[in-house]
Amino acid sequence: MDDGMKELGDHIAAASGATTGVSVRLGELMLETTPDKVVALLTFLRDDPKCLFKQLVDVCGVDWPEREKRFDVVYNLLSLAKNQRIRVKVATDETTPVPSAAAVYSSASWFERETYDLYGVWFADHPDLRRILTDYGFEGHPMRKDFPLTGFVEVRWDDVQKRVVYEPVKLTQEFRKFDFLSPWEGGIERMLPGDEKATKAS
Repeated sequence: MDDGMKELGDHIAAASGATTGVSVRLGELMLETTPDKVVALLTFLRDDPKCLFKQLVDVCGVDWPEREKRFDVVYNLLSLAKNQRIRVKVATDETTPVPSAAAVYSSASWFERETYDLYGVWFADHPDLRRILTDYGFEGHPMRKDFPLTGFVEVRWDDVQKRVVYEPVKLTQEFRKFDFLSPWEGGIERMLPGDEKATKAS
């Protein structure tokens, strides 16, 4: 199986001229490329008779904050004709856009919007690049590893104003020390289920 994938990878690398790396990982062929060549590579993978990866299953992001090019944009492709999957990776930073693949695969439009929304990766020439999962007034990109777990803005319904209001998140304490005997502060002594079975040491 790996020999066939390696042979296909060598064919793609030689014929497309758009790869910077070819490897087999987790039973799938993985190609690496650069932003300026990704559209050409995706087009080749879709149209080449030995490939026929006609379906774009997903576009997702991976955040590596310690790297200079902190994001990987990952394209997962499927060939029904060849019963095979392939993965294409492109590395980019916070300011360098990746060309949109929407002209090659129509499904890329919404996948790229999701990647932009959650990671902040910009896709050049996208027909409608705007948020798709978070709210219009959302600040930041929640799948980045440096995004705070509490977020920046709290959304709630104000019964006095009769509308949704946005307020900065207010944390009343740095951390909480939980009292597992009581949901409230204070030491209410009570038995937990199973305590009656315990025997006191004599």
